[in-house]
Amino acid sequence: MSEQGGRSKRAQLVADLATRIRSGRLGHGERLPGENQLAQTYAVSRGTVRSALAELQRRDLIETETGVGSFVTFDGARLDQQLGWARALAGSGAEVTTELLGIVAGGDPAVEEREGPLVTVRRLRRSDGRPVSLETASLPATAELAGIPERGLVDGSITATLAAAGLHGATGEQWISAEPLDATDAARLERAPGDLFLRATRVTRTAGGGLAEHVVSLLDPQRFRFHLAFGGTATTGDAR
Repeated sequence: MSEQGGRSKRAQLVADLATRIRSGRLGHGERLPGENQLAQTYAVSRGTVRSALAELQRRDLIETETGVGSFVTFDGARLDQQLGWARALAGSGAEVTTELLGIVAGGDPAVEEREGPLVTVRRLRRSDGRPVSLETASLPATAELAGIPERGLVDGSITATLAAAGLHGATGEQWISAEPLDATDAARLERAPGDLFLRATRVTRTAGGGLAEHVVSLLDPQRFRFHLAFGGTATTGDAR
């Protein structure tokens, strides 16, 4: 095979797989065929397959895990904790809306016992009209924040509200689990009670160690996943 022919077959492989991914024929999170199978199907070398997969990863269409395989992503839309679910989903091309369900004084008694008085904000996210996350954010009821149940969030944003109060996250922890929805949350998310959702609990603290934000998010596992990387990088979430 000439060098030009090799590039042509690589381009054909990249174009075909990219089309199948973008059209949904290869679904979100789906594992691609192995290198040997792709090489046989497209009549190319394994080197050409690896090169094509590298190009698809560069385009943020797949992720490849050594020794495991290559998996389809949602155009590589990675969720940055500083960015937030809604903006990251919107950046992936989805139409995202946020519904404010309420702001009340008080919060989870267990959290208040550890952190002191709270103000709680509940929001529902929809992607392309379908509920994909339910968020309960607990903020410290400082002098600047205690009044937000009456006056609302700054620009409709928790991040802007915290910044206006002089609270800036410096460190944090996050826990991820899968839990069945209870009847109340299932109704809000338009799902059946008992459906499994990801439960992400994130605690963000100021440089002085005080609470900036305690957030519990219920996330549609069809739209979100979490990727743990080693070697000095942090855990991230992906929007599919």
